[in-house]
Amino acid sequence: MAKQSWKPGNMLYPLPVVMVSTADKEGKDDIITVAWAGTVCTNPPMLSISVRPERFSYHMIRETGEFVVNLTTEELAFATDYCGVRSGRDVDKFKETGLTRQKADLVKAPMITESPVNIECRVREIKELGSHHMFIAEVVAVHADEKYMDEKKRFDLNRAKPIVYSHGEYLATGRKLGTFGYSVKKVKNKRKKR
Repeated sequence: MAKQSWKPGNMLYPLPVVMVSTADKEGKDDIITVAWAGTVCTNPPMLSISVRPERFSYHMIRETGEFVVNLTTEELAFATDYCGVRSGRDVDKFKETGLTRQKADLVKAPMITESPVNIECRVREIKELGSHHMFIAEVVAVHADEKYMDEKKRFDLNRAKPIVYSHGEYLATGRKLGTFGYSVKKVKNKRKKR
């Protein structure tokens, strides 16, 4: 099978798509949709988001050093898109989408109540990389919606129906194909003793 050779570009898809809530020092808040987000470190827990400096929320994150990453779901797909294509300079995104502000525990930025997981973050480093600046942040608190706890009281994010972003499209996550380590897991011998 032949492959075409293209100029360098970002083709790492699909990506998690999240709504990042922010607030400035005066308390004005905003929501920005970010698909350039990822895990950076386990201990201490850290993640990153990359934002263009011309985005309205950028200055809020830069001046306060805080934000909340709110995971998205199929039910939140419309609001997720809206918060990515409308500017907080022009509209109150909470009001326009019907999303609910919720006070965070440790940061001034609000959480989005309808999100299944809210991750409070404090910026540790900013890397000015070109079109986007990367905010590397420490996770200072995590909130999980109890309605997604399974029978064994474990959090099951898949029940929330998370979405991803791929090449301009929002996609539902599919069916489970395996679990971590399943490719090397030993099969138990099920023969009965005689």
